[in-house]
Amino acid sequence: MASLIGIDFVGIQADDLEAAKDFYHGKLGLPIIKGPPDAVVFDGKPAPFAVRKPLSDLSAANEYLGAGVALWFACDDADALHAELARDQVAIVFPPKDGPFGRYFAFRDPFGYTITAHTAISQDS
Repeated sequence: MASLIGIDFVGIQADDLEAAKDFYHGKLGLPIIKGPPDAVVFDGKPAPFAVRKPLSDLSAANEYLGAGVALWFACDDADALHAELARDQVAIVFPPKDGPFGRYFAFRDPFGYTITAHTAISQDS
Protein backbone atom coordinates (compact mmCIF):
# COMPACT_ATOMS: atom_id res chain seq x y z
CA MET A 1 0.00 0.00 0.00
CA ALA A 2 1.33 3.45 -0.89
CA SER A 3 1.51 6.02 1.91
CA LEU A 4 2.72 9.52 2.64
CA ILE A 5 6.20 9.90 4.11
CA GLY A 6 6.19 13.54 5.19
CA ILE A 7 6.31 17.06 3.89
CA ASP A 8 9.18 17.75 1.50
CA PHE A 9 8.20 21.10 -0.01
CA VAL A 10 6.10 24.10 1.05
CA GLY A 11 4.97 26.87 -1.26
CA ILE A 12 2.80 29.95 -1.12
CA GLN A 13 1.70 32.39 -3.80
CA ALA A 14 2.29 36.15 -3.88
CA ASP A 15 2.40 38.89 -6.50
CA ASP A 16 5.66 40.53 -5.35
CA LEU A 17 8.67 38.20 -5.52
CA GLU A 18 11.08 40.99 -4.55
CA ALA A 19 9.12 41.57 -1.34
CA ALA A 20 9.29 37.81 -0.72
CA LYS A 21 13.09 37.89 -1.12
CA ASP A 22 13.38 40.91 1.15
CA PHE A 23 11.22 39.35 3.88
CA TYR A 24 12.13 35.65 3.87
CA HIS A 25 15.82 36.09 2.97
CA GLY A 26 16.62 39.61 4.13
CA LYS A 27 14.62 39.68 7.37
CA LEU A 28 14.29 35.98 8.27
CA GLY A 29 17.60 34.65 6.89
CA LEU A 30 16.42 31.77 4.67
CA PRO A 31 19.08 31.10 2.00
CA ILE A 32 17.93 31.41 -1.62
CA ILE A 33 18.49 28.51 -4.01
CA LYS A 34 18.07 28.49 -7.78
CA GLY A 35 14.50 28.04 -8.91
CA PRO A 36 12.21 28.82 -11.83
CA PRO A 37 11.83 32.45 -12.98
CA ASP A 38 8.29 32.74 -11.59
CA ALA A 39 9.33 31.80 -8.02
CA VAL A 40 11.84 32.39 -5.25
CA VAL A 41 12.97 29.11 -3.69
CA PHE A 42 14.52 29.10 -0.24
CA ASP A 43 16.73 26.36 1.21
CA GLY A 44 14.55 25.55 4.21
CA LYS A 45 15.26 22.55 6.42
CA PRO A 46 13.97 19.89 6.39
CA ALA A 47 12.02 21.01 3.29
CA PRO A 48 12.51 23.74 0.69
CA PHE A 49 10.07 26.67 0.81
CA ALA A 50 9.02 28.75 -2.20
CA VAL A 51 7.03 31.86 -2.98
CA ARG A 52 5.71 31.78 -6.53
CA LYS A 53 3.70 34.05 -8.77
CA PRO A 54 -0.03 33.34 -8.34
CA LEU A 55 -1.61 30.56 -10.34
CA SER A 56 -5.06 32.07 -9.75
CA ASP A 57 -6.65 35.36 -8.68
CA LEU A 58 -5.58 35.95 -5.08
CA SER A 59 -7.93 38.91 -4.69
CA ALA A 60 -10.81 36.42 -4.35
CA ALA A 61 -9.16 34.90 -1.25
CA ASN A 62 -10.18 35.38 2.38
CA GLU A 63 -8.97 38.36 4.38
CA TYR A 64 -5.83 36.39 5.25
CA LEU A 65 -4.27 34.14 2.64
CA GLY A 66 -3.93 30.52 3.62
CA ALA A 67 -6.69 30.58 6.24
CA GLY A 68 -6.81 27.09 7.69
CA VAL A 69 -3.29 26.18 6.52
CA ALA A 70 -0.51 25.79 9.09
CA LEU A 71 2.99 26.86 8.02
CA TRP A 72 5.52 26.19 10.78
CA PHE A 73 9.20 27.07 10.51
CA ALA A 74 11.90 25.96 12.94
CA CYS A 75 14.18 28.74 14.15
CA ASP A 76 17.10 29.03 16.52
CA ASP A 77 15.38 31.30 19.07
CA ALA A 78 11.65 32.07 18.87
CA ASP A 79 11.80 34.72 21.59
CA ALA A 80 14.63 36.63 19.91
CA LEU A 81 13.01 36.39 16.47
CA HIS A 82 9.72 37.61 17.91
CA ALA A 83 11.47 40.62 19.48
CA GLU A 84 13.19 41.49 16.17
CA LEU A 85 9.99 41.20 14.12
CA ALA A 86 7.95 43.19 16.66
CA ARG A 87 10.64 45.90 16.66
CA ASP A 88 10.43 45.98 12.84
CA GLN A 89 6.62 46.35 13.12
CA VAL A 90 5.81 42.98 11.54
CA ALA A 91 2.25 42.03 12.50
CA ILE A 92 2.34 39.55 15.38
CA VAL A 93 -0.63 37.14 15.55
CA PHE A 94 0.27 35.90 19.04
CA PRO A 95 3.39 36.30 21.24
CA PRO A 96 5.78 33.47 22.18
CA LYS A 97 4.46 30.70 24.38
CA ASP A 98 5.41 27.13 25.27
CA GLY A 99 3.98 24.34 23.16
CA PRO A 100 4.58 20.73 22.15
CA PHE A 101 7.36 21.75 19.72
CA GLY A 102 9.08 24.27 22.02
CA ARG A 103 8.62 28.05 22.25
CA TYR A 104 6.54 29.38 19.38
CA PHE A 105 4.71 32.45 18.08
CA ALA A 106 2.94 33.50 14.89
CA PHE A 107 3.26 36.52 12.63
CA ARG A 108 1.88 37.69 9.28
CA ASP A 109 4.15 37.95 6.29
CA PRO A 110 3.81 40.91 3.88
CA PHE A 111 1.21 39.02 1.85
CA GLY A 112 -1.13 38.16 4.73
CA TYR A 113 -0.07 34.56 5.38
CA THR A 114 0.15 33.52 9.03
CA ILE A 115 3.56 31.96 9.71
CA THR A 116 4.40 30.14 12.95
CA ALA A 117 8.03 30.04 14.11
CA HIS A 118 9.20 27.65 16.83
CA THR A 119 12.53 27.10 18.54
CA ALA A 120 13.87 23.88 17.09
CA ILE A 121 14.20 21.07 19.60
CA SER A 122 17.19 18.79 19.14
CA GLN A 123 16.24 15.29 18.00
CA ASP A 124 18.97 13.99 20.35
CA SER A 125 17.00 15.13 23.46
